[in-house]
Order: sequence, then structure tokens, then C-alpha cells
Amino acid sequence: MLLSDFDYDLPEELIAQTPVEPRNASRLMVLDPVNETIEHSHFYDLQKYLVPGDTLIFNDTRVMPARLIGHREPSGGRVEVFLLRRLNGNDWETLVQPGKKARVGTVIRFGDELSCEVIDNTDFGGRVVRFSYDGIFEEILDRLGETPLPPYIHEKLEDSERYQTVYNRESGSAAAPTAGLHFTKEQMQELKDYGVNLGFLTLHVGLGTFRPVKTENIEEHQMHSEHYSLSDETAKLIMDTKAAGHRVVAVGTTSIRTLESAAIGKNQIAGKSDWTDIFIYPGYEFKIVDAIITNFHLPKSTLIMLISAFAGREFVLKAYAEAVRERYRFFSFGDAMFIQTKNDGNVK
Repeated sequence: MLLSDFDYDLPEELIAQTPVEPRNASRLMVLDPVNETIEHSHFYDLQKYLVPGDTLIFNDTRVMPARLIGHREPSGGRVEVFLLRRLNGNDWETLVQPGKKARVGTVIRFGDELSCEVIDNTDFGGRVVRFSYDGIFEEILDRLGETPLPPYIHEKLEDSERYQTVYNRESGSAAAPTAGLHFTKEQMQELKDYGVNLGFLTLHVGLGTFRPVKTENIEEHQMHSEHYSLSDETAKLIMDTKAAGHRVVAVGTTSIRTLESAAIGKNQIAGKSDWTDIFIYPGYEFKIVDAIITNFHLPKSTLIMLISAFAGREFVLKAYAEAVRERYRFFSFGDAMFIQTKNDGNVK
């Protein structure tokens, strides 16, 4: 399967630069891939597409203030260090710009209380750095770091919490699980009162989010590992939902990747913490996920490949073409899609 099979034309003006208010005022495209129907709705009407007993699974990760601006010693040259994940202690995997100026041994200072030394290179063009500081690292990072936004967003975000979900708990991501940005606390409570179950897992979004697919044969692409945690409580909720004949609805691609990574068989899952580099593309047989809430994704990305595995490549591209015609808003601050019928093996 070729990378070009997942391309589509997107006018730049449809890339959402700012979030809508309130969060759930965004549009919602509802897909049935078996019958190939497309319905246009709004996110605040999500409840009418769910039934009591269905279970929504959310990724409760929180985006770190992962972008640090410093200066190289002794030259004083400006350097941006983007934290991806903690390896151990004070050692972090990062992206550094400009990378050619960040050779092993380079010291970067971010003020009087924080500095780092480049101690290694990574397989994907990043750097491993070791931080030195006075005080508590997380508190210093909160003061000096900035919440990163994707490179296609050029507008300044007035409220950094708007790039966090309302249910975030566990800090550690380099990017937000953006499908969850549409939910308000009030809507989540309304769904719970209606009889929809709410379950949580954690996957810290890492380097894979920022890596484009460079191989024309997509099967040659290597995903970067990300850490996830699924509690016994959430695993039991999923198993109970399956046993009752109801649907497990994954909120976002990070929830999908976690659920499918933790699966121990068809409709079988157990609590687990581990690393995953799962790459889902057409031909994959889903074991846990029955329905999906997701945003609209970049052309030729692993995320549109994942959605195509669930709903069928041709139908997904047809839906994307309609979204462009109907002037939907795309990517992180854009509109949402609800794919409400699971892949039963007949979707092409």
C-alpha cells in the first residue's frame, strides 16, 4: 500500500487556527462505513448517537510545557529544546533546533536555575539531554516552558488550557489528544447521567506525532514508541461493556492505539502498562474498538491510515472530500468525526 493512497487536497484556509467556544460547538460528521452514509451534526448532539451502556474511553494525558528557549554556551546562540519523554532521572529525549549546533557536549542554558548538556543522538534525529537545576524540575518547567502547539497553527493561543482536555490528569505528553478537546465537563456529566460509561487510560503522545511518513511503501514506516497505562478498573469496564453487547467508543487515535495494544485477544483486554509502537493501517483487524470519535487528520499521516483501517480508505477519502466541500475545520482545533459502526470485515 502506497503513501500516495492516503493523500487529499486541503485548502489552507480550512486549517483551524483557533478553537471554537464553547468546546462542543464544533461540527460533527457522523459516518456509517458499512452503509456508506454521511450525516452532518454538531458535537453537542453526540448523545443521540449513543445508547445507555455504551462506554467512552478517554486519554487523560496532560500536555507538558515542553518547549524551552535557551542559549548555547559560550556563544549565546538561540536554541529551542522540545521535550518528548523522560528516559530516566534527568535524562530526556528531545528535539533541538538548530540541530546542527547541538552536538554531543553542547551546554544549553535556560536562565540561572536550569541548563542541560547534550549527551547523545537518537535514531530519529533528536537529542538526549541531561538537565541540571536548582529546585524541583516540574516547578521550574512550569515557569520556563511553553505549551507547544502544532506547526500548522500560527495564531497565538490566549489560554494555554484550551490545548488541554477538561479531564487531563497525567502530565507527560508532547501534544494533546485533540479529539478530546471537544468535550466539556457538563457534556460528560450529561452523558454519564444518560447511562453512558466513562473510562480513562493514559498514553503520553511523543515523537510519532511529529514524524511524517517518508517511505512510499507505508509498511516500511517505523512508528516511535509511546508509553501507555490501562488500569484494571478500565479493563473491567471494557470487558463488562462487551459482555453486555454494548460498544466501546475510543475518543481519539491515542485511545485506539492503547486499547488495541493492550488487547489479549478478540474482545479481550487486561490492565497493563507498557510501550507501544503499534502501526495500524488497512488490513488490520480491530480487537477492542467498536466506534471512534476523532478529528480530521493530515494527508499522508499515520492517523488517516488508522482511520482508513477502521472505516475503509475509499470511504474515508470520500468523507474528507465532502468535509472540504462543506467547509469543515481541520486538524487540532478543527471539527470532529464520529464513526459509529465498527469494521466487521466487510469494509473496503
